[in-house]
Amino acid sequence: MPTKRKFDSAAVQELYDELIGEDTAAQEEFEEGLVNIEAAQLIHDMRTKAGLSQRELARKVGTSASAINRLESADYEGHTIAMVRRIATALSRRLELRAVPVKAAPRKARTAARTRR
Repeated sequence: MPTKRKFDSAAVQELYDELIGEDTAAQEEFEEGLVNIEAAQLIHDMRTKAGLSQRELARKVGTSASAINRLESADYEGHTIAMVRRIATALSRRLELRAVPVKAAPRKARTAARTRR
């Protein structure tokens, strides 16, 4: 179950609270969107650091330039670990995955939330 995000920017926090708030379905959709953006950015960054065009990368990976273009799009929802790994391998890189703990609300906020109940 996703938890409500906290942002450093008050404006971003206000927008998040207004559009997503406590809606768990919206929180899940938001988190999925972030993963897609991060995967697209990773692929783009690896390609540009290697000095390759999308077409050149596609040849190395054995796919089409349009597939690379889709994979670099933040709106694309079909990223797979296998494809990201193929791209990393073609660029002499190793893909690492990690899971990090979800940050708990600060102790004061948890205590205040319990008090309000």
